[in-house]
Amino acid sequence: MITSSAPALSVLDLVPVRAGQTSAQAVAASLDLARRADRLGFRRYWFAEHHNMPAVASTTPPVLVAAAAARTQRIRVGSGGVMLPNHSPLVVAEQFAALEALAPGRIDLGIGRAPGSDPVITQLLRQSGTTSDVERFPDHVRDILSLVSPDGAAVRFTSGGTYDVHATPAATGAPEVWLLGSSDYSAQLAAALGLPYVFANHFSGQGLERALDLYRSQFQPSEALRAPRTFLTVNAIAAPTAEEAEARSLPNQRMTARLRMSRPLVAMETVEQALAGADEFDGLADSLMASARANWFVGTGDSVAAQLAVFAARHDVDEVMISPIAGAYDGEPMDAAAGRAQTLELLAAAG
Repeated sequence: MITSSAPALSVLDLVPVRAGQTSAQAVAASLDLARRADRLGFRRYWFAEHHNMPAVASTTPPVLVAAAAARTQRIRVGSGGVMLPNHSPLVVAEQFAALEALAPGRIDLGIGRAPGSDPVITQLLRQSGTTSDVERFPDHVRDILSLVSPDGAAVRFTSGGTYDVHATPAATGAPEVWLLGSSDYSAQLAAALGLPYVFANHFSGQGLERALDLYRSQFQPSEALRAPRTFLTVNAIAAPTAEEAEARSLPNQRMTARLRMSRPLVAMETVEQALAGADEFDGLADSLMASARANWFVGTGDSVAAQLAVFAARHDVDEVMISPIAGAYDGEPMDAAAGRAQTLELLAAAG
């Protein structure tokens, strides 16, 4: 189990889909991982929002959060995050108010500003209903904060009248709202609104120190939060040996190279497929893979746990959210997250 001497650990899940795996199997594997994280003492379990990607099944965080909440007892569950420009603020507020009623005191609403997809999917999302104007992102965050509160919000008409709106009829609590980002913008907005903030370090890590400094130096206390509160995300793989951990990192290294070179995306390769396809990549791909790998935490459970402790202390955070990106070997069960589960088990044991 994770101990108090180590930074608290949480989990970010994109619900990866590997070659030959169905969406149902991928979701089953992630829900099993959520149960395991709950048992091992991880602090929270968040689902990301991404669309139309062959290797990612986390398209609807609220649905996944509901399923995870129903299968866990203690761990906080939430979104990491809901991409607000894709959705009506009222719909988001209603979804997470319902989740809070389902699992009182255990729901996190992490909100992001990026679309989480490409321009075509963004247009399709807009066709399916009213979505948020990205330029009004700060206003929509404020709207959600009001709507999910037990007091609700008041719509003010130009004529002077008001109309009360509640995300749920009789709330006794509210989800905890976090702002997510990897830029100065989100850090400054979180500081201005007095909200907790998460820097998406698992993307690249660039701008981390500046974002944290802006958030902490500009923070304005709010009713919800009196002092800055933040943690960081990282990509992590732990295995019994360093060699196995490095091998399990290869599928995600290759996926990262495909993304950055705008090559066609595929379901996540197995370790064997990644090794067999090494010759198809050129020097640029190798460089991109090496650059990505340099920002990851890969090794044995003890070594990764030690690296995470140093990382948390360096940036003065008491929590680190890991995205367990261990690839699978051929023959490992399709409905289980073998390498990812191993990462959680080893880190919990080391902590």
